[in-house]
Amino acid sequence: MRVEVRGLRKDFGRTTALDGVSFSFGPGEVMGFVGPNGAGKTTTMRILATLDEPSDGDALLDGVSIVQEPEHARRSIGFVPDALPTHSDITVHEYLDFFARAYRLNGAQRKQVIESVEEFTNLTGIRHKLLKALSKGMNQRVCLARALLHDPKVLILDEPAAGLDPRARIELRELIRVFATQGKAILMSSHILTELAEICTGTVIIERGRILRAGTLGEVLSINREKRTLIIRSIGRTEELQRAVLELPGVVEAQPDDDAVQVEFAGTEEGASDLLTELVRRGFRIAEFHQRGVDLEQVFMDITTGGVQ
Repeated sequence: MRVEVRGLRKDFGRTTALDGVSFSFGPGEVMGFVGPNGAGKTTTMRILATLDEPSDGDALLDGVSIVQEPEHARRSIGFVPDALPTHSDITVHEYLDFFARAYRLNGAQRKQVIESVEEFTNLTGIRHKLLKALSKGMNQRVCLARALLHDPKVLILDEPAAGLDPRARIELRELIRVFATQGKAILMSSHILTELAEICTGTVIIERGRILRAGTLGEVLSINREKRTLIIRSIGRTEELQRAVLELPGVVEAQPDDDAVQVEFAGTEEGASDLLTELVRRGFRIAEFHQRGVDLEQVFMDITTGGVQ
């Protein structure tokens, strides 16, 4: 199922939380949704989950409007909110059974679906525990299990890794990879950008309710293609190499990096090649010359200001 977000706008009084938000993602894709606190991520996700209505714009699920056909959207979307359930007198199994009934699963089918979801999310051993007795990680699994009961084609995950220990985050990451292989379309927000970059196929960066960058991970990272970090190591003469590099065109900065030199270079790949050629011409025996990859954190810091509405 393909999700197309078209020009979403959301006003809260005089505050505009979303201002023309548009992006899309489809089956097997994991779209990372990133931005500062207050950027509009949760508002967008709540609209997609039909918990809020937009002031303007729409989102389409395989061409069907979620505004005009919210019931269709609810059958197709599984939503994991950033706020976990706080029920004090209900067990894991009772909680899942309640929502399975709400999804109109009956009799043997309901029992089979709940058991299958409990097994898939590793909840079988705690199915009779009260929700209030669960750890943050287990509680998050319960939220995920609830979202999977009706086998949705689209998953909306709002900060699912927040507060989880390293093991729980790794297990969640593996589950998301499985969902993608099953053909689910996934939108996932997170502040842990290094981990998000490991599993997402695309990224949407939002700030002050506006999209700053959207596309595949490669397209988003290409924003810094003209700003490169080069690592250069020569056999001996490291200090002399640093001084020599600073004399060359396109070099913004050069700093020691262990036994190498880290160079901030404003230029193209051809320019970097010319830089290497010139260093060899000057007699430096270059043992290592490579470009340090641009990561999502770096792009995020470069194009956002940390502002909120």
